[in-house]
Amino acid sequence: MNLEEKEKASIVYDPQLQYRNLPAVALVGRPNVGKSTLFNRLLHRRRAITDPTPGVTRDPIEEKAFIAGKPLRLIDTGGFKIDRAIPEDDKNGLNSVLDKLVVERTLEIIKSADLIVLLLEAGELTAEDEEFIALLRPHWSKLIAVVNKTEGGRREAEAWNTAQYGFEELLFISAEHGDRINELEAAIVVRIDFSAVTLDEGEADTIALAILGKPNTGKSTLSNRLTASAASIVSTVPGTTRDVVEGEFRYKNKNFRVLDTAGIRRKSKVTENIEYYSVNRAVKTLDKANIVFLLIDAQEGLTEQDKKIAALACDKGRGIIFALNKWDTMPKVKNALTAVKDKIHFFFGQMEYAPIVPVCATEGSGVDELLETAIRMNAQLHRHTETSVLNQALARWLEENPPPQGPKTRFKIKYAVQISSNPVKFAFFVSRSGAVSEAYKSYLCNKIRKDLGYRNIPIEVEIRPSQKERER
Repeated sequence: MNLEEKEKASIVYDPQLQYRNLPAVALVGRPNVGKSTLFNRLLHRRRAITDPTPGVTRDPIEEKAFIAGKPLRLIDTGGFKIDRAIPEDDKNGLNSVLDKLVVERTLEIIKSADLIVLLLEAGELTAEDEEFIALLRPHWSKLIAVVNKTEGGRREAEAWNTAQYGFEELLFISAEHGDRINELEAAIVVRIDFSAVTLDEGEADTIALAILGKPNTGKSTLSNRLTASAASIVSTVPGTTRDVVEGEFRYKNKNFRVLDTAGIRRKSKVTENIEYYSVNRAVKTLDKANIVFLLIDAQEGLTEQDKKIAALACDKGRGIIFALNKWDTMPKVKNALTAVKDKIHFFFGQMEYAPIVPVCATEGSGVDELLETAIRMNAQLHRHTETSVLNQALARWLEENPPPQGPKTRFKIKYAVQISSNPVKFAFFVSRSGAVSEAYKSYLCNKIRKDLGYRNIPIEVEIRPSQKERER
């Protein structure tokens, strides 16, 4: 190790902190060589969907990783296919179009990456491998060649055949079993310049947006519009997006993280393992998001599936904005938006508080309003009401609408507290907790929204027994 490499290695980073200007490492290769398995191995968790089916990964998947003590951006790319002709069972040529888009996106990432990890498979190289290697020649100085599936020294003699291509660095690993992963990690960090990396002190203030909805409603188009990139592959093929694609952007001095998800269909329609995992990943983005953009095709209208997606988000306490995409295609008639809003409020029942914003993701109209709404909603999600202020308001609410006084329905509310923000939860301590009806809980919820500044977000109200009731 020379002096420069020693200086790089001497910098200590804290895995608990967030960093900016991270160098990018791209994992590339033909389909089914184990890129996603290696991606998950380097992240030390299952992030990318892995399946024996070639071509599972379509969109590039990017994650912040901590490898050999260094922070970087790790990118899993779609497989490079040499045969992109239209097969007999693809009458419209949609899958071949997707293959072409995947390859184009991979080549773009190769150009911008700080380091390329080319994954090959032990044994005779294919025509796809050879064409890909030829395309990588201009990037030879930032390339590490890795031969996968050599666990326990298996097929290592055959793996040496790859040396004939003159790679500057060649490693043998097993992504699935973890063989020699430490050597690969060390080779990666030695080749990268971390001098531009800085501490990100604003990470806690980042607004995380999850874009959810049925397939083909324009989620990836909106994600690309927000991030001013082509991170998500956009096509007319329903279900193009499989993994969750993350991106970042700034708007009016606010940091945003956007999570583009796979389209969520009814369980009866989900037949492939790959789609099953895609949908599960989409649902799990609710754990990472502050706000959900529920994308609805303005032409297609509302479905029961939209209702289920909204319910999932509401149960998690996430802010929800109904984004009516493709609004530019709707007839230009008076009060059209009012009519659609009335229909949504009727369809979603108890969610009249959720904002509705018409947008056109392809042209960008309505996107500013969407982000302004998200900023206001995020402030509400993180709002905290002091206990004294809450109980002063409670006294007014009880005077306006006293609890019932029947022998079986009588109860007294002793006091209330806000127990959490994002999600927003309140607890009301009462003399007879079992007597409080859902209608009265709804009344309290509505008063909190109207009087305390939580107009556009879901609120959970818990009814708890007072100390005297617990002691009985």
